[in-house]
Amino acid sequence: MRTLETGLPGVVVIEPAVHGDHRGYFMESWNARRYASMGLPETFVQANLSRSAAGVIRGLHFQYPQSQGKLVSVLEGRAFDVAVDIRVDSPTFRQWVAVELSAENFRQLYIPEGFAHGFCTLGGPVLLSYLCTREYAAECDAAIAWDDPGIGIDWPLSEGELSAKDAVAPRLEEIAEDRLPRLPT
Repeated sequence: MRTLETGLPGVVVIEPAVHGDHRGYFMESWNARRYASMGLPETFVQANLSRSAAGVIRGLHFQYPQSQGKLVSVLEGRAFDVAVDIRVDSPTFRQWVAVELSAENFRQLYIPEGFAHGFCTLGGPVLLSYLCTREYAAECDAAIAWDDPGIGIDWPLSEGELSAKDAVAPRLEEIAEDRLPRLPT
């Protein structure tokens, strides 16, 4: 297993060891002790699957005040996966990083609490898996416009199919600071 640092503290790309032959492959997708030794949480409390058709953009999503950390991987297809630092007192506030996750490259992306998350499909449908450090809380659910020019994500799609929620999501600058996370104290 190999980890790759990104330009954002705490956002890590994980390349698991994959053992394959002509019959298929085996990989360990999560091991609390091994991942904790890399500085990742030892406990995830919820596992989610998201299936998206070609041309779909999801996000940028976050929860506040009950933030979630996420370990994201793609089980089918290819996705352009994005993490944005939205912690108002962070030196990397508004900065983003993107990674291609696919069923072929087996990469995982850990996105810590205090970050927004989004992705778009690349090509055909995508089956995305993510483990969460906290349960989903509808009253904490929030979104930021995927194409917010104040963030400036260089998406590979100029437009895409959005959910009703994502289509009306505000820009980051339109969200009150007391509705955004801060660095852990």
